[in-house]
Amino acid sequence: MKVLGLARRGERLLVAEVIGSDGAVKGVRPLGGSIDFGETREEALHREFREELGCAIAIRGPWHALENLFAHEGATGHEIVFVAAVDLLDEALHAEGRFSFTESTGEACHAGWYSLPDLAARGWALYPVGLAEILRAELT
Repeated sequence: MKVLGLARRGERLLVAEVIGSDGAVKGVRPLGGSIDFGETREEALHREFREELGCAIAIRGPWHALENLFAHEGATGHEIVFVAAVDLLDEALHAEGRFSFTESTGEACHAGWYSLPDLAARGWALYPVGLAEILRAELT
């Protein structure tokens, strides 16, 4: 199971780049990660933002659950993803454009603030599938 936080700046969403096997950005996803055994989704979301950005968050809810069936690098995947709106408690992160952070695995990652039209113009998908519909419903 995964947990993702929807941090917003107006119509822009904070998302991490997803890199394809060719090294190019193929899409983005909100920040978050796996829920560890014995951890609640709330605890996991707080931990993930501390690990990735070194910042505290406030969870605003409501929670959404998505069942994500996907293919990545030739392998089929299946995960349950919990998603909630969050406020970043470090205002400096709201001012940044694109920036780097390090995953707990040591992998270097890049994130930035993008609107749904920005993503479409770049040809980038928003993961997990179904998240764009939730965002559009919340914006109307």
